[in-house]
Amino acid sequence: QVQLVESGGGSVQAGGSLRLSCEASGNTYNNYLIGWFRQGPGKGREGVAVIDTTRGHTYYHNSVKGRFTVSQDNAKNMVYLQMDSLKLEDTAMYYCAAGPYRYGLSLEEDAYEYWGQGTPVTVSS
Repeated sequence: QVQLVESGGGSVQAGGSLRLSCEASGNTYNNYLIGWFRQGPGKGREGVAVIDTTRGHTYYHNSVKGRFTVSQDNAKNMVYLQMDSLKLEDTAMYYCAAGPYRYGLSLEEDAYEYWGQGTPVTVSS
């Protein structure tokens, strides 16, 4: 069992920045992915960024590429999502999720087994 806790959400004006944190605890397995997902008002959940915690490789959804950066601190079992140049459409509940590395970096929900409760991000004009 893996527990994930997100933090760092809040309200920010368009063009601003936020850094989200995801703390993992419990039986974290070797060779796994941490993905960041979001669900905006009236929308489905979509993956925006993922990191391979063993190799440090990352992958981003086109909508956030160049604006969001995912990183990790393995000593603290923490993964971060730095969000810059935020847009109104980035408003969403943001979740981190953990899953085994099977077929490479994935932004698909079914690649992940454990989910946090989410942290809200609101971007205003």
